[in-house]
Amino acid sequence: MERPHSFFIAGNEFAAPPLAAGLYVVATPIGNLKDITVRALETLAAADLILCEDTRHSATLLDHYGIRTARRSLHEHNERARIGEVVAAIGEGRAVAQISDAGTPLLSDPGFPLVRGVREAGLPVFALPGPSALLAALAIAGLPTDAFGFFGFLPAKAGARANAIAALKGRTDTLVFYESPRRVADTLAAMAEILGERPAAVALELTKRFERVETGSLAELAARFAEVETKGEAVILVGGGAGLVVEEADWQAALAEALAAQPLRAAVDEISSRYGLKRKEVYDAALALKAEE
Repeated sequence: MERPHSFFIAGNEFAAPPLAAGLYVVATPIGNLKDITVRALETLAAADLILCEDTRHSATLLDHYGIRTARRSLHEHNERARIGEVVAAIGEGRAVAQISDAGTPLLSDPGFPLVRGVREAGLPVFALPGPSALLAALAIAGLPTDAFGFFGFLPAKAGARANAIAALKGRTDTLVFYESPRRVADTLAAMAEILGERPAAVALELTKRFERVETGSLAELAARFAEVETKGEAVILVGGGAGLVVEEADWQAALAEALAAQPLRAAVDEISSRYGLKRKEVYDAALALKAEE
């Protein structure tokens, strides 16, 4: 007997419409099970297969909504091996859904090799947007959101972590990281030492009962978290820096080299981007260098 393509909300059953063949990348709740879209429920119920980062973990969500779709694991250790069978299944007309343990797949979660493999096979991939710890934290941290960079998890070892933080020192956008609760205090201390006095926020237990956001300078947060035990995955957000101080002689020398190797417009674009300078300033300098030739 074929399984029913349906799901339940508060004891009420809803039919799930048929799906076109393809890979469906489905965002799932990051804590509160109610944070899931109706479209996501319909897709998970109607799919022929759900790929889960951890089938046991995802069972909590799927069972809560009465979704009976077959489940298979897809994690960092087997995702490349799964590509061929998923491509074959979609090619045969099946709909395959992909979810992670929480939030939007591929954001510090497995899935990228699979999506690329399906795309390279010329088969459709559909996005079902929804919960994301990254975006939820940005929305409530009180730091600029017009430009930001997401860097996932920093290296666990102190030396590699320090090098990774130092490489971001010149960025002027808001920096966003995921972090294990065991390393939050050490990471904040390293950031305070390397990045200096910057506003920051730490978002914990987002959408859950004990959700909280701690704000302050990096130094203040490092001291605060050194004294308490942290539970739950954390999102660390750091305000952008003032930017690198660029000596005029340095960028003008680089501009002269660029002009010798490429057209004026391309050279101006390269130097403006590399040094974070206004294009008109670089363009005027380029014209002056050309006039001296």
